[in-house]
Amino acid sequence: MEKSYVSVFLLLVAISCVLAKDVGKKDTKETNTKPKLPQTLSRGWGDQLIWTQTYEEALFRAKNSNKPLMIIHHLDDCPHSQALKKVFAEHKEIQKLAEKFILLNLVYETTDKNLAPDGQYVPRILFIDPSLTVRADITGRYSNRLYAYEPSDISLLYSNMQKALKLLKTEL
Repeated sequence: MEKSYVSVFLLLVAISCVLAKDVGKKDTKETNTKPKLPQTLSRGWGDQLIWTQTYEEALFRAKNSNKPLMIIHHLDDCPHSQALKKVFAEHKEIQKLAEKFILLNLVYETTDKNLAPDGQYVPRILFIDPSLTVRADITGRYSNRLYAYEPSDISLLYSNMQKALKLLKTEL
């Protein structure tokens, strides 16, 4: 009888040691990974910038502040969007110039057809003036995706941002 108790006891000790090792491994994995930062409205496009939460809010703020609105359509899992976001966020001149805009980035499509004049693709950047007119004359370099930008187009995006501000002064 004692042998069976000793055998059960040794079996329980062995099982608890194995389980304790597994728990220790899980704890070290969790501490080695970076903690996920809470997501802000910038979604990584420029945390120091002021971003609007909704399209309606952005339109209201653009009209009332007499600033142009810049809308960035992107997806979190799109490699093209991620590449453009990285360049946009690291470009000091763009970040400084962006302070003069009402900013909105959307990771979902809107039902407003004005925000997809030539189709729904990402990344896509549109400029809207304070009179709430989509600026069809401020485009990227592609004829089949007029509002698309790639990381290599960052200087074109910068000049288009300047153009949006200049048109604001001359036309309104």
